[in-house]
Amino acid sequence: MMGNLDAKRDWGYAGDYVRAMWMMLQQPEPDDYVVATGETHSIEEFLTLAFKEVGLDDWHNYVRQDPRFFRPAEVDLLIGDPTKTRDKLGWIPEVDFPSLVKMMVKNDLEIETARLRK
Repeated sequence: MMGNLDAKRDWGYAGDYVRAMWMMLQQPEPDDYVVATGETHSIEEFLTLAFKEVGLDDWHNYVRQDPRFFRPAEVDLLIGDPTKTRDKLGWIPEVDFPSLVKMMVKNDLEIETARLRK
């Protein structure tokens, strides 16, 4: 069961964000930065890629949407503008959205495989 599959987010890899934080700490003066990919992807896009990663072309038979899980004050589109972070720090994310989904699925499969072997 999931909530709003149309919600769009700026998905990013934590390792990329940690690298951005490190770069911020190396600056001579503190400043405010937006750490984001600058791209947006829906939950439905995430599901499509994740299910393809395990050899399933259609996630619709496995996932149901339930209005109980919709956020009452949903923001339909969340996207950050990393222009300053890129221009001032030279930071750009290295892991794109499809690679992030692949990493997440691989990790979950490894965890589940280890659990089943116990």
